[in-house]
Amino acid sequence: MNKVVLITGASSGMGYATAIFLASKGFTVYAGSRTPDKLSNLENIHPFFLDVTDFKNIQKNIDAIGRIDILINNAGYGLVASVEEVSEEQMEDQFNINVFGVLRLCKAVIPTMREQNDGIIINISSFLGKIGLPLLTLYNASKYAVEGITDSLRYELSDFNIRVHSIMPGFFNTEFARENLKTNLETFDENSPYAKTVSNLTPLIVEQINQGNEAIEVAKKILEVIENDKYQARVTVGDKAKKFIPMKKELSDEDFERRVREYYNL
Repeated sequence: MNKVVLITGASSGMGYATAIFLASKGFTVYAGSRTPDKLSNLENIHPFFLDVTDFKNIQKNIDAIGRIDILINNAGYGLVASVEEVSEEQMEDQFNINVFGVLRLCKAVIPTMREQNDGIIINISSFLGKIGLPLLTLYNASKYAVEGITDSLRYELSDFNIRVHSIMPGFFNTEFARENLKTNLETFDENSPYAKTVSNLTPLIVEQINQGNEAIEVAKKILEVIENDKYQARVTVGDKAKKFIPMKKELSDEDFERRVREYYNL
């Protein structure tokens, strides 16, 4: 039977690459996005407007689709701000999309998958879901939360033959650095007490993103997860993830922190 995939945040970057790739492999892809017109007139792809912060919008779309075999939670963005200067609204928005958006989609599709006694949920996390960096505290925390959601749902849904996995990309050459990094104006003001950290870290991060791996690598890894029902709980993709995640496991917290400080000139 033709498998039905729902992807969030599908109009750019990893979501877009995954939608195109899975559609080319014969999957029926429902591509959710706030800008669905970017995916129009593509074979096996059904674009629709999706707001991951609005459960009524999510539920309406899930009901209209019917059967969903695979959910790929990809929608998200990165906030760059010091904790001291971040606003309440910025904090709430970061978690509303990156964390509660994942939970809302899971909540909406789980009943269908449970009744089918079959399903796969793949959460696009980040290697920063296991590693902290300054100025990315809110983004890091949101991705740590996604890793926790993944771990817990693997237990919660195993009786219903629903697999749950996370993919932890490193820095990728997508629109992320240009469109999906949001900055706090106070933190980036030259008079901010964090101006030195900003000047040392942010140009390097943006450079690494713009020179990072290609999004198709994530799409191919997602297909591997789908096709192998014994696949591991989580997997890294991209150079930085493959470098730092094993290092994190091998070193003490203090030694790892020392390496990160040296690497990012902190």
